Amino acid sequence: MSAVAQTFFQIRYVHKEFWRNPSSAFFVFAFPLMFLVIFTALLGHFTVHLGTTTVKSSTYYVAAMASYGVITACFVNTAIGMTFQREAGILKRINGTPLPAGCFLAARILYALIVAVILVVLTAVFGRVVYSADIPTGINLLHFVVILAVGAATFCALGLAITAVIPNADASAAIVNAVIMPLLFLSGIFIAFGNATPSWILWVARIFPVRHFALGMQAGFLGTPFHWSDVALVAAWGIAGLLLAVRFFSWEPRT
Repeated sequence: MSAVAQTFFQIRYVHKEFWRNPSSAFFVFAFPLMFLVIFTALLGHFTVHLGTTTVKSSTYYVAAMASYGVITACFVNTAIGMTFQREAGILKRINGTPLPAGCFLAARILYALIVAVILVVLTAVFGRVVYSADIPTGINLLHFVVILAVGAATFCALGLAITAVIPNADASAAIVNAVIMPLLFLSGIFIAFGNATPSWILWVARIFPVRHFALGMQAGFLGTPFHWSDVALVAAWGIAGLLLAVRFFSWEPRT
């Protein structure tokens, strides 16, 4: 059996594993929609200025929560799930089977991408029906697909890389959320940037991939200018994450 066939065959098992934990799967799909409703209801309806483009806050949060859903599916779930499997000895046993390690990891990354796409579609449809938000079309759709694919792959690679600094399964959620939650706030995911945003926040946000990924997603949803430099920076973080994962990813339990 070829490596490609083994990878797609392995995706079936990843799919079964994902849905055998229905509570976890529920929150993966429910959180972006829940946050969309909460932020829109809590902060009210106001106007967000994105350069020369002006959009409603509800439309802004549709794009923001779609970005959040991708990050959750690809970074958070990958990091926590792989850590739990490592500490349970599952990765060690899998590494001792004839299944190539690359096929196993590729299957998890591809399935994370599938989940991310479903999350984005659900968020877009919900936003269209409830808030009359625009859905990417034409050239915006092409830009949207590019940033979605590059961003999903990048956050999966970073999720694999961060497992190297997680000492045990109990610490996985705390460490992963300690890393990603500040970046979500500093990148305009939960709170839209305005004229009063401190310059140091804008400077810090430009360093990390979350802000550039969010800008690319906004370009698809909101029609703001699309910059290939955002794609390049997100891809650079993905390459760095992949190199770190290749070097430091462990199949052996730490405890």
